[in-house]
Amino acid sequence: MATMEEKIARINELYHKSQTEEGLTTEEKEEQQKLRADYVASVRAALRGQLDNIDIEEKDGSVTNLGEKFGQNQNGTLN
Repeated sequence: MATMEEKIARINELYHKSQTEEGLTTEEKEEQQKLRADYVASVRAALRGQLDNIDIEEKDGSVTNLGEKFGQNQNGTLN
Protein backbone atom coordinates (compact mmCIF):
# COMPACT_ATOMS: atom_id res chain seq x y z
CA MET A 1 0.00 0.00 0.00
CA ALA A 2 1.24 3.46 -0.84
CA THR A 3 2.19 5.93 1.84
CA MET A 4 0.23 9.15 2.21
CA GLU A 5 3.14 11.08 0.66
CA GLU A 6 3.00 8.82 -2.41
CA LYS A 7 -0.76 9.24 -2.65
CA ILE A 8 -0.43 13.04 -2.45
CA ALA A 9 2.26 12.98 -5.14
CA ARG A 10 -0.02 10.91 -7.38
CA ILE A 11 -2.97 13.27 -6.72
CA ASN A 12 -0.74 16.16 -7.80
CA GLU A 13 0.45 14.29 -10.91
CA LEU A 14 -3.13 13.59 -11.94
CA TYR A 15 -4.14 17.19 -11.30
CA HIS A 16 -1.32 18.55 -13.47
CA LYS A 17 -2.14 16.06 -16.21
CA SER A 18 -5.80 17.10 -16.07
CA GLN A 19 -4.74 20.68 -16.78
CA THR A 20 -3.01 19.70 -20.05
CA GLU A 21 -4.69 19.33 -23.41
CA GLU A 22 -4.39 15.56 -23.05
CA GLY A 23 -6.56 15.45 -19.92
CA LEU A 24 -7.32 12.35 -17.88
CA THR A 25 -8.67 9.01 -18.98
CA THR A 26 -11.77 7.60 -17.31
CA GLU A 27 -9.59 5.25 -15.24
CA GLU A 28 -7.38 8.13 -14.12
CA LYS A 29 -10.41 10.20 -13.12
CA GLU A 30 -11.67 7.28 -11.01
CA GLU A 31 -8.21 6.86 -9.46
CA GLN A 32 -8.08 10.59 -8.70
CA GLN A 33 -11.47 10.47 -6.96
CA LYS A 34 -10.45 7.45 -4.86
CA LEU A 35 -7.12 9.01 -3.88
CA ARG A 36 -8.82 12.25 -2.90
CA ALA A 37 -11.39 10.37 -0.81
CA ASP A 38 -8.59 8.42 0.93
CA TYR A 39 -6.75 11.67 1.64
CA VAL A 40 -9.82 13.38 3.11
CA ALA A 41 -10.57 10.31 5.27
CA SER A 42 -6.98 10.35 6.54
CA VAL A 43 -7.13 14.04 7.44
CA ARG A 44 -10.46 13.58 9.22
CA ALA A 45 -9.12 10.61 11.21
CA ALA A 46 -6.02 12.56 12.24
CA LEU A 47 -8.11 15.55 13.30
CA ARG A 48 -10.53 13.34 15.22
CA GLY A 49 -7.55 11.76 17.02
CA GLN A 50 -6.26 15.17 18.04
CA LEU A 51 -9.66 16.44 19.16
CA ASP A 52 -10.31 13.27 21.18
CA ASN A 53 -7.21 14.04 23.26
CA ILE A 54 -8.19 17.59 24.25
CA ASP A 55 -9.09 18.18 27.89
CA ILE A 56 -11.02 21.26 28.94
CA GLU A 57 -10.96 22.56 32.49
CA GLU A 58 -14.46 23.65 33.45
CA LYS A 59 -15.24 26.66 35.68
CA ASP A 60 -15.83 24.36 38.63
CA GLY A 61 -12.33 22.90 38.24
CA SER A 62 -13.38 19.58 36.77
CA VAL A 63 -11.70 18.34 33.60
CA THR A 64 -13.76 17.21 30.62
CA ASN A 65 -12.21 15.15 27.82
CA LEU A 66 -13.73 16.06 24.46
CA GLY A 67 -13.23 12.53 23.15
CA GLU A 68 -15.37 11.14 25.93
CA LYS A 69 -17.92 13.98 25.82
CA PHE A 70 -18.39 13.97 22.05
CA GLY A 71 -17.23 10.42 21.28
CA GLN A 72 -18.18 8.44 18.25
CA ASN A 73 -20.96 5.91 18.22
CA GLN A 74 -20.60 2.45 16.69
CA ASN A 75 -21.06 3.45 13.04
CA GLY A 76 -18.35 6.13 13.21
CA THR A 77 -20.52 9.22 13.36
CA LEU A 78 -20.59 11.73 16.18
CA ASN A 79 -23.12 11.31 18.95
